[in-house]
Amino acid sequence: MSEWISSLSNIHEAATPPIGINRREFIKFCTGVAATMGLAPAMSLRIAEAATKPQRPPVIWISAQECTGCTESLLRSTHPTLEQLILEHISLDYHEALAAGAGDHAEAHKHSSMHENKGRYVLVVDGAIPTKDDGIYCKVADKTILQHVREAVTDAGAIIAIGSCAAWGGIPSSGPNPTDAKGLGEIVTDKQIVNIPGCPPNPYNFLATVLYFLTFNKLPELDDKGRPKFAYGQLIHENCERRPHYDAGRFAIEFGDEGHRQGWCLYKMGCKGPETHANCPSILYGEVGSGAWPVGTGHPCFGCTEQGVGFTKPIHELSDVSLVTPPNSFTDIFQTKGQGVSVGAAALASGAVGAALGASAVIASRLGKHEEGTSEPQQTD
Repeated sequence: MSEWISSLSNIHEAATPPIGINRREFIKFCTGVAATMGLAPAMSLRIAEAATKPQRPPVIWISAQECTGCTESLLRSTHPTLEQLILEHISLDYHEALAAGAGDHAEAHKHSSMHENKGRYVLVVDGAIPTKDDGIYCKVADKTILQHVREAVTDAGAIIAIGSCAAWGGIPSSGPNPTDAKGLGEIVTDKQIVNIPGCPPNPYNFLATVLYFLTFNKLPELDDKGRPKFAYGQLIHENCERRPHYDAGRFAIEFGDEGHRQGWCLYKMGCKGPETHANCPSILYGEVGSGAWPVGTGHPCFGCTEQGVGFTKPIHELSDVSLVTPPNSFTDIFQTKGQGVSVGAAALASGAVGAALGASAVIASRLGKHEEGTSEPQQTD
């Protein structure tokens, strides 16, 4: 460990920290990125070296049917800030909203960059892609976005679909979908695509993915939906700050009721955390404290990072819990004096039921392992 700290503290002079970041902050940033990606602390040195290479990777950012929310999210990142990201870590060679040039000059620069950096540039697609009537419902420079995407993917070194619209259609593809909008993966089927879903996604998941590619010259480990496992490997439900209330059977029923004011679980209000994979409760959003994500503000998770959940299921519909689904028969948290059990008794009874459900799940899982041929049910710590 001491050798690792020493090596970080003596990063080669060529690895100058980005503008506006001192060496200590830069070390903390690289260590944080390594931790976010589930890498050993020693890997932060390699990330630091990759992040400060004189040769910055070119990025071509194509915007399709989108609300610019993903770009706005990037604009508000603070580690690094947008100017540090663009000027020190990557070379943002094309982005309609952020480009200094416009019109023919911007398009010419894009094509020049793609030609000079064949196999090296990172293609980022933001927004769903309309396909009806050959994609005429979204055009730039007299060409459809469908044409722009097919042209840009040919020589890209890595392809990232940022935001739920690009990942699997998002809002534009929801019914009735008049433009037959699709996610990038339905358009490009012969190349590996990294999906960074979210509405908008956390900018650090995007940044960490790019830095991983720069550091190891390969993409991070992906799940079966093309999402980086370091960011989407766990259910929101697993790390949610309201999870203890779920296990104890304490649920808010509607906005402003007693349970809602006390911070109880939002499952019965339609929270999609039990079926949505993301690291929202772990890294939060915007660095403004525990309220920096929907559940922290008292609103149910919408499931925006999960295909078939966000923009598909009604917000009030109960989520499909992969572990144990609480019953709908729990006593209401509101009780008029003389009518039914008290709030305290209801909470106590609900807690007992929640504990029983949890115990039943553990027993069932152990019995399942036992039936599969294990001589004794496996013990857990």
